[in-house]
Amino acid sequence: MAKKPLDLKELTKGELRKLNALRKSIGDDIAEEAFAKWLESKVSSTANGADKNADRIQAALQPLIEKKKLSIPRGGYLLRRGRGRVIVERPSGE
Repeated sequence: MAKKPLDLKELTKGELRKLNALRKSIGDDIAEEAFAKWLESKVSSTANGADKNADRIQAALQPLIEKKKLSIPRGGYLLRRGRGRVIVERPSGE
């Protein structure tokens, strides 16, 4: 089985840090193999799983948007929790 070489330019800063830490702790060859397996599992898990919180927010807000009781302004909105309720507000402009 041929190994695909890692393209370091496509890795994020955090991924590079993880790879370098692995190289220091367990050696270059084993580290690259372990990192490649970790990266492959990370990509497959994030591609399949949707953001559960975003789905819940959409399910709660979509009926209000369709009934024209809620409009989302350009620039988005902020959600925060407060004493048993969710507060939806516009982001403060500079």
